[in-house]
Amino acid sequence: MDASYSLHALVSAAREGDQRAWNAIVERFLPLVCALVRRHRLSETDGDDVCQTVWLRLVEHLDDLREPAALPGWISTTTRNECLRLIAARKRMTPVDPMDSRSLEGVEDDVSGVELVAIEERQALRDGLAELPSARRELLLILLADPPIAYADISEQLGIPIGSIGPTRARALEQLRNTNALRAMLASQLEKGGELA
Repeated sequence: MDASYSLHALVSAAREGDQRAWNAIVERFLPLVCALVRRHRLSETDGDDVCQTVWLRLVEHLDDLREPAALPGWISTTTRNECLRLIAARKRMTPVDPMDSRSLEGVEDDVSGVELVAIEERQALRDGLAELPSARRELLLILLADPPIAYADISEQLGIPIGSIGPTRARALEQLRNTNALRAMLASQLEKGGELA
């Protein structure tokens, strides 16, 4: 079985464990994944990590795919999300000098209440973002980039008109406010008598 078979036939065979069908799917869609990785300007190593993760996610979720024709969109969205996740993770990493013993001391035990609330709020925001549809989550994450990304670049990257970015952002923020994670956090703050964020 090769990449010339219909997508429906490839997906059906892959679901049944046909390794040749899996190889054909990878062969057919690897250029798409690589193009998206290049668009996000990832290093070769990071790009390889994203590729491996995308194929792993496909193995995990192929049975959830109701319509084989949706596979290219699923692969595109998953690749973009993995690229953005990896970029965000890289921004959170702090280089450590192994020769400096102070950098290896670990977590500080002295976390103030304000810091703890901030940590909880950040986690609630991450959980709320995870509840959003991937397109809206991706837009919000791109809009939070530092330095800011121009609307023209966002339009090109996400394939949406420039004029719909603002209204889509407003709808995504409203949807984020109404996620279970943020509503639970706000309810918890009200219970504790804290201020609403």
